[in-house]
Amino acid sequence: IQQQVREQVPLPEGYFVEYGGQFEAQQEASRLIMALSVFSLLAIFLMLQMALGHWRAALQVMVNIPLAIIGGIIAVFMTGGVLSIASLIGFISLFGITSRNGIMMISHYIHLMKEEGEEWNEEMIIRGSLERLVPVMMTALTAGLALVPIAIAAGAPGKEILQPLAVVVIGGLVTSTLLDQVVTPALFWKFGKPVGDKAIAEREAHKRAVAAGVLPPDPDAHLFDYELLEGVNLDAPISEQNINGRPPDGAANLDTIAGQKKDGGTSV
Repeated sequence: IQQQVREQVPLPEGYFVEYGGQFEAQQEASRLIMALSVFSLLAIFLMLQMALGHWRAALQVMVNIPLAIIGGIIAVFMTGGVLSIASLIGFISLFGITSRNGIMMISHYIHLMKEEGEEWNEEMIIRGSLERLVPVMMTALTAGLALVPIAIAAGAPGKEILQPLAVVVIGGLVTSTLLDQVVTPALFWKFGKPVGDKAIAEREAHKRAVAAGVLPPDPDAHLFDYELLEGVNLDAPISEQNINGRPPDGAANLDTIAGQKKDGGTSV
């Protein structure tokens, strides 16, 4: 409309056209959403780097975002080509939803090398991709199928905001899920070797620490050693417990506090 007005409506000198009302509010909301999108992408990258331990792994997870945007744009044009505020919110939702697929793939590659003894080779990439194929497909299907009733309710009262959002999310899920099975393994094989080298180095360092007696073979084994509870009466008061030949420190005080709470009193 603005372009047509500029081209077809001659204005006398000193006159100008100002667009206000709902149009102005929509333009302002669009600018705000775009600015917040930049901050959300930065936050996603930082959290992924903390979780995966390498900036390369974080970037490769975020490759799923443009793959999802492709599907979202195609879905918008197939349903009328109107990019509304609801559609923009749908794109922001895709940032988090589609990053999950990449997290499942990349984190599993790292797990195979760090915990299951796999080396950096094509067999590890193929194994990791096949083992994550069903989980990725099922999570995408559950999210997509739940939005189908809303996406096909075009023009229904009360669906003016939800319908464009659902269309964008479904389109993005389709392309990101399908392309993720091809693009993510290929990119990780091409650019992810430093991530694999780090995982393998941590695995070997742990082995050397275990061999030197610095670490137990399984640091969490004590959490499941039920022999530690042998002879302990879990129903008895704390002061009557006998752990390592003596009651635990502060047991009498804990029993006193427990008794006061039971009687409805309070303690400071």
